[in-house]
Amino acid sequence: MFSGIVEETAKVVKLEKDQENIHITMECSFVNELKIDQSISHNGVCLTVVKKTSNDYTVTAIKETLEKSNLGLLKVGDKVNLERSLKIDSLLDGHLVQGHVDQTVTCTEVKEAEGSWYYTFEYEPVRDDYITVEKGSVSVNGVSLTVVNSEEKSFQVAIIPYTYEVTNFHQIKKGTVVNIEFDVIGKYIARILKQQLGK
Repeated sequence: MFSGIVEETAKVVKLEKDQENIHITMECSFVNELKIDQSISHNGVCLTVVKKTSNDYTVTAIKETLEKSNLGLLKVGDKVNLERSLKIDSLLDGHLVQGHVDQTVTCTEVKEAEGSWYYTFEYEPVRDDYITVEKGSVSVNGVSLTVVNSEEKSFQVAIIPYTYEVTNFHQIKKGTVVNIEFDVIGKYIARILKQQLGK
């Protein structure tokens, strides 16, 4: 479980295809604190550390993950948002994020607003409980954000300068594909309502 508060961005240093999987090797400042089998959020995707050296570590993305996320689009040199899993006694500064990406969406506009940025994303819902709610939460590339201008197939988020610099949002532009995890509570409520109304 995660909070959507990105610790830093990791640099991709190696990509190795292995049948339908991809082994992704990255560098980060806390690599010496990582352990084999540890779960880390990568652009919002929970992946397990399978190998590490003194300089980098490796995770494996399988076919299912590659089909539902943007990890298959990574190139050497790209930056990936990282967050280690929550501790029981941690403050929940963001919102509850499972690390299970629902689908990808595409950025259709980036608008600067005198010190902040508005990002618009459009998507075709793959399930009818994949929705956003005005002032609700959404995870974009693993970043916990508040939804503004929620529409049936689009939404906006507002980014402050700190988030812009610390995460890979400064690399997102029109046409960029990002990972989305819709709010887990909203998904459960939408599913329950659908079941109730369907009876």
